[in-house]
Amino acid sequence: MFESLKKKLSGTVGKISDKLADEIPEETEEKIEAKEEASKTVPSEDTSEIPSEESSLAEETEEKPSVDEKTAEPEEKPSKKSGLMGFLRGKSSSEEDETAGGDVESQVSSEAEPDTSGADSTSSEIIEEAEEKSGILSFVSHKTISEKDIDDILFELEMALLEGDVALEVAEKIVSSVKEDLVGRKIRRRSDVADFTKEALKNAISEILNVETPDINELLLNSRETGEPLKLMFVGINGTGKTTTIAKVATHFIEKGYTPVIAAADTFRAGAIEQITHHADKIGVKIIKHQKGADPAAVAFDAVAHARAKGKELVLVDTAGRMQTNTNLMDEMKKIKRVIKPDMIIFVGDALTGNDAVEQAQKFDDAVGVNGIILTKADADAKGGAALSIGYVIQKPILFLGLGQSYGDIMEFKPEWMVEQIFGE
Repeated sequence: MFESLKKKLSGTVGKISDKLADEIPEETEEKIEAKEEASKTVPSEDTSEIPSEESSLAEETEEKPSVDEKTAEPEEKPSKKSGLMGFLRGKSSSEEDETAGGDVESQVSSEAEPDTSGADSTSSEIIEEAEEKSGILSFVSHKTISEKDIDDILFELEMALLEGDVALEVAEKIVSSVKEDLVGRKIRRRSDVADFTKEALKNAISEILNVETPDINELLLNSRETGEPLKLMFVGINGTGKTTTIAKVATHFIEKGYTPVIAAADTFRAGAIEQITHHADKIGVKIIKHQKGADPAAVAFDAVAHARAKGKELVLVDTAGRMQTNTNLMDEMKKIKRVIKPDMIIFVGDALTGNDAVEQAQKFDDAVGVNGIILTKADADAKGGAALSIGYVIQKPILFLGLGQSYGDIMEFKPEWMVEQIFGE
C-alpha cells in the first residue's frame, strides 16, 4: 500500500544525503569523536602545567632570602670606638648596609616579576591555541544546509508527487515545509543528513494529514443516551463502491454493539434497491425501501422514524450515485439534507482515481457540505495521492478506508498509521 509514494519520499532522502555527504570530510564518526575528546583535554593538560611554573617561582623566591642572609652578615658592625672617628665610621657603615639591602630587595622583586608575566603569557597562549584547534575542528566537522543545497532535489520531489496524483497545493506544502525544516540545520555526520531529511518529511506528511476529526463513537453514545438516532448520509459518484461501503460501516458498528437501519434512498439507478437489500439481508440489518422512482427524501424520512420508534442508534442513508456536474441530481440530494438534517454527510471516493476523487469531494462539499471521507480500494492504491491530498484540500477528515471485498474489510483511518505505512520498514 502506497508503495509509489514511499519510494518517492525515500528517494528524496537518499538524494539529499548523497549530495550533502560529499561536502562533509571523509572522516569516520570515531575519528571525529576522538578529535572532540582531544580538544576537550588539551586545555586541562596545558593549564595543569601553569601551576607547576608558579610553584617553581615560589621556590625561587623562597631561595632568594639566602641573599638577604648574606647581606645581613655586614650587620656585625665593628666595635664602637671612642671619639669622633669611631662615630663617623659607624654611621657610614650603616648607610652602606641600608643601600645594599635596598639593592638586594629590588633585585629580588625584579627577578620575580618577569617570571610571573611569563607564566601569564604562557597560559594565555595555551588557551588561545586550544580555542584555535577547537574552531578548526568545528569548521571541519560541521556543515550548514542552505537552500542551494536542496532546491533542485525538492523540485524533483514536487514533480514526482504531482505524477503520483498528489494535489498541487499539497505537493507545494510538503516541499515548503521540508525546506523550512532543513535550511539552517547543522550536520556533523553523514548519517545526520538522512535522519534530518526523514524527520522533515515525516513532519510535513503528518501536518498534511492532521485534520480535526469528529468522534463517531462519542456521537453514537450520545444518541443512545438521548434516544435520537445518529444520521449518516452517504454521497458520491457511480462506481466508487458506495453501496458496499454502507454495508461495511453497518457491520463495523454492529460489532461495537450498535443497531443500524439502512435507507434505500437511491431510487434513481436500476437495480440499486435490490443491491442494497441483498447486502442488508446478508448482514442482518433492517432496510427501509420504496418503489423505484419514489421520492428519496421520503425514504430517508421513514428510516429515521423507524429508528426512533425501535430505539435504533444509527441510520445509514444510501443516495443515488451522480456526477458532481449533474445539477438536477445534486438538487435532489440537497432536499434529502433539508428533510432529515443528517448529523454527518460522508463522501465515498475511489482511492485509485487520485486527483479526480479530490475534485469530486470539492464539488460535493460545495453543494451540500461534507463532514468526512471514506476512500475505497485503498488496499490497491500504490500512489497514495488521494489519501494524502483529499483531507487537506477540503479540510475534512478521512474516517475509514476500504481494504477488500468482505464486509469486515474496513478500518478507521489514523494519520499516524499512514505515516508509518510510508516511512516504516
